[in-house]
Amino acid sequence: MSDSQNTDLISTDSDLTLPEQIRSLSESFGFADIRFSPVSASQHLEQYQNWVAAGYNGTMQWMERNIDKRFDASELHPGTKTVITVRMDYHPNCENDFDVLKDDRKAYIARYALGRDYHKVMRKRLTSFGKAIEALAGHHGYRAFVDSAPIMERQLAEQSGLGWIGKNSLLLVPGVGSWFFLGELMTDLDLPIDPPLPKSHCGSCNQCIVDCPTDAFVADGVLDARKCISYLTIEYSGSIPTDLRSKMGNRIYGCDDCQLVCPHNNKAPKTEESDYNVRHNLDNLDLLVAFSWDEETFLSKTEGSAIRRIGFEQWQRNIAIAIGNGKPYPEAVQMLLSQKGSVSDLVDEHIDWAVTQLQNR
Repeated sequence: MSDSQNTDLISTDSDLTLPEQIRSLSESFGFADIRFSPVSASQHLEQYQNWVAAGYNGTMQWMERNIDKRFDASELHPGTKTVITVRMDYHPNCENDFDVLKDDRKAYIARYALGRDYHKVMRKRLTSFGKAIEALAGHHGYRAFVDSAPIMERQLAEQSGLGWIGKNSLLLVPGVGSWFFLGELMTDLDLPIDPPLPKSHCGSCNQCIVDCPTDAFVADGVLDARKCISYLTIEYSGSIPTDLRSKMGNRIYGCDDCQLVCPHNNKAPKTEESDYNVRHNLDNLDLLVAFSWDEETFLSKTEGSAIRRIGFEQWQRNIAIAIGNGKPYPEAVQMLLSQKGSVSDLVDEHIDWAVTQLQNR
């Protein structure tokens, strides 16, 4: 939907209050839910500081900076009185998640990354949303954020009742689950803050913790990123610890296991947003084919995708591990050896490991 089409759908029903008009307007931008959140998340500060002090953020040193802005939106965007939090569903119609995970010839890519980069989609929508609100409320200072600034977005969303933070540390929504993106529009409009949900709905279930491939959860809601496959395949650019490689299976970009086993995702809605439809057959990608790509092909196949941010070297590193975790097909060893020396010493190290794994199996 174009911005002009969104503008055409603006409702100016004078019988509605401004908050009601803003909520109604949000639907025309593809947002599945909207909440008015407070600017402060200070009640989570001590827990966060303890998490960082334990080193659970790994090499993500940016998480140690801008603490004042992270916990007070008015420090990040001066004048902010309300954080408008939006939800956008992303789970596409794609190959069965579990079938792909069980197929050692296929590559598993986190479902959020199968389509267009959500940063671009949501930031554009949020900015247009902010402009459209001006037709209702007059000029207001605002700024859109989509996973692009130090914001405690899950905590703010929880405080305003959009959902609750589950044992897998993700935000969960009753009847919806967690297959969605969050975005924030910081505004100087003074809007009534939505109340939080009365309780968590995880209950005694701990399936996400039990089924984590690398045992990355050290407690309910506490993730040691250094062991998380999403961190290892995306955020971490070095040599993957050898004790974790065999646990990564065929996951080459991110990991969805703690979402896949969550009962709240059993009836999660599929996205209606065309930008999140699967591109380039990435939900059914052959590992050997993906490993055979040169850098130019990688850049072409991942154009407009969040996957491109990891770069070609990490892509090859991750796939080498995935091939090494599969069955010892002769063509797998041949493909690994054919790529040795073509990218970097880092990739060669993981190729050597993978070849050894296959030859000893």
